[in-house]
Amino acid sequence: MSKIKIAIIGYGNLGKSIETGLLQSDDMELFGVFTRRDPNTLETTTKGVSVYHLDEVENLKDRIDVAILCGGSMSDLPVQGPLIASLMNTVDGYDNHALINEYFNHMDEASKKAQKLSVVASGWDPGMFSINRILAEAILPVGETYTFWGEGVSQGHSDAIRRISGVKHAVQYTVPIKSAIDAVKNGDMPTLSVKDKHKRICYVVAETGADLTKIEHDIKTMPNYFEPYETKVHFISHDELLKNHQGLPHGGLVIRYGQTGLNNEHHQMIQYQLKLDSNPDFTARVLLAYARAAYRLNKEGASGAKTIADIAPAYLINLSAEEIRKKLI
Repeated sequence: MSKIKIAIIGYGNLGKSIETGLLQSDDMELFGVFTRRDPNTLETTTKGVSVYHLDEVENLKDRIDVAILCGGSMSDLPVQGPLIASLMNTVDGYDNHALINEYFNHMDEASKKAQKLSVVASGWDPGMFSINRILAEAILPVGETYTFWGEGVSQGHSDAIRRISGVKHAVQYTVPIKSAIDAVKNGDMPTLSVKDKHKRICYVVAETGADLTKIEHDIKTMPNYFEPYETKVHFISHDELLKNHQGLPHGGLVIRYGQTGLNNEHHQMIQYQLKLDSNPDFTARVLLAYARAAYRLNKEGASGAKTIADIAPAYLINLSAEEIRKKLI
């Protein structure tokens, strides 16, 4: 059988991880990388990769099975997503929870017109954590669900800071508040706002002469990203950032604490945890699994946008139904 041809749209940390992730995917192959930069200046991790300017993607659409969109959720995906979805099947990790319905609707319209399929918001949160929240609440309808992120580097939030005028580079850490996790695990079923569960710590390299006060204000008041969290901003040198903040760890917890029995006398807890050495590597593997699903579903005639809630797990893995029943059921 011919392999699923994957295009990488954007070549930052996530794009590079898609490239290396394809080396572990026997049923897929890399068609090429598309970039807004001069293709001649881009050096890929593996040799022999074709690199194209993003403007060329329409001319090559019939040679690509699925495009994985690796741009940022703040400003790249809202523009690039519907454009690419009007040409071919797509997968992305759009992670602005507050605006997912709006983004979904744009992608759904573009994909349906093209009779293609787009899987949106399919990283690990939204994504794998979303699946676990759905399963847990379906199984334990009486209870509370709690999601904690970190401690780790948020690629989306770091990218959002880097879009602020006067910022040369930045890394943002999401840090869960331990007392909140302890209260949940103790069965207290506390009422927690997002501010009660996490704080955000930012390390920023500013451009020479930039207004540091304004940068800090712009970070702390950014809706859907930093407001209303407790946010600390540290201005550091570029050398310090390179020395101390080059890793990309992350992870988190989804906890469902529920009650069952005639009088809710039985206490049940479901917990799903991720501990990631490399956030982009793991996110890339999730996106690749859903790229396989997008390809298969579109071959069956499905079109429009879908989230991970709409896709059966059997579409994700490179096994037959018989193999799944034998090995995994």
